[in-house]
Amino acid sequence: MSTFQAPKGTYDLITPRSAVFLAVRDTIATQVRNAGYGYVETPGFEDVNLFARGVGESTDIVTKEMYTLTTKGGDQLALRPEGTASVLRAALQANLHKQGNLPVKLWYSGSYYRYERAQAGRYRHFSQVGAEAIGAEDPALDAELIILADQAYRVLGLRQYRILLNSLGDKECRPVYREALQSFLRGLDLDEETLRRAEINPLRVLDDKRADVQKQLVDAPLLRDYLCDACKAYHEQVRELITAAGVVFEDDPKLVRGLDYYTRTTFEFVHDGLGSQSAVGGGGRYDGLSEMIGGPALPSVGWALGVDRTVLALEAEGVALDLPAATSVFAVALGEEARRILFGKVTELRRAGIAADFSFGGKGLKGSMKDANRSGARLALVAGERDLAEGVVQLKDMESGEQRAVALDGVLDAVRELLG
Repeated sequence: MSTFQAPKGTYDLITPRSAVFLAVRDTIATQVRNAGYGYVETPGFEDVNLFARGVGESTDIVTKEMYTLTTKGGDQLALRPEGTASVLRAALQANLHKQGNLPVKLWYSGSYYRYERAQAGRYRHFSQVGAEAIGAEDPALDAELIILADQAYRVLGLRQYRILLNSLGDKECRPVYREALQSFLRGLDLDEETLRRAEINPLRVLDDKRADVQKQLVDAPLLRDYLCDACKAYHEQVRELITAAGVVFEDDPKLVRGLDYYTRTTFEFVHDGLGSQSAVGGGGRYDGLSEMIGGPALPSVGWALGVDRTVLALEAEGVALDLPAATSVFAVALGEEARRILFGKVTELRRAGIAADFSFGGKGLKGSMKDANRSGARLALVAGERDLAEGVVQLKDMESGEQRAVALDGVLDAVRELLG
């Protein structure tokens, strides 16, 4: 047993399960790359105020869950709890919005950190793939991102998820709703912390998961009844575009998400096979975030999809991804001369783009063939002194058991032929 273990609430990604995580990331990334989104990577930590301003000082993320630290120079930093604020900061810092090609479309993948009670599907370290379209107010962009996320899940084979959709209004109509909601909340039997939250950001109370709070919110005023004509028209266009694309969704008038920066379109992907932690991804429009963190007005929209949650959803549905074998050819050398020759052949195969591995450690034939079986390789390349004296190696099909001698200078061509 090692002296050290992964910190509580975190996990190690280890083969073979790590291959599933990589496949999920690659599948999601493929959809957004094909839609013109370029890759961005930001630091794992940022100025703590970036999140306090953007995510919201009243959110649980900022008040309870951020990992913060003070540097030797006195700077206050935080491990990133989400990706949007960091990506927008990076785009502003690089002046991407000034290059005349709006929206700036970016995608990212990485680890994020929140200090919270560890449970299945909710870790203190988690992985997400996200996409952001910065600098344009267009319902087609909102629809595009919802369609791309839906497409990613369908390509992966998921079917038992639901898309929840709502509009949070804008700076014109939300203040009227805010006042009505606050008035309603003041009349409920809520604890002091929740009442304080209601005064700062009452929409956050709607996101409270406690049963006794939700019971009192049954008759709460709904934002959809307070939307201005512009927000109603915008939301209807989003609904029409995703419907025309064949994406099925549910209107959820109480969906608010957990971050302060959302405006207008907000959506969530939920999977009923995951229990209480049912969200696998979500996002929305955040037209005022740029100004909150010191930038110009840049209406934007984006989402983040949880890799961990998506893998759990695949397991809940019993979906097994069709993963390519990590190794196509496994070389088994018997004797020092064979080790030298076959090691060269493995290098040749790799340079030709063929996944190949080698039996290291000087094992005998039996042990080496066990390694070949465990590798999942389709072919085994076997050679001993007698084979080398004849100028050949044995090429074995691990599926059929068929074996034939191949000239040393013809190994690459023979492997290509058998692998198709």
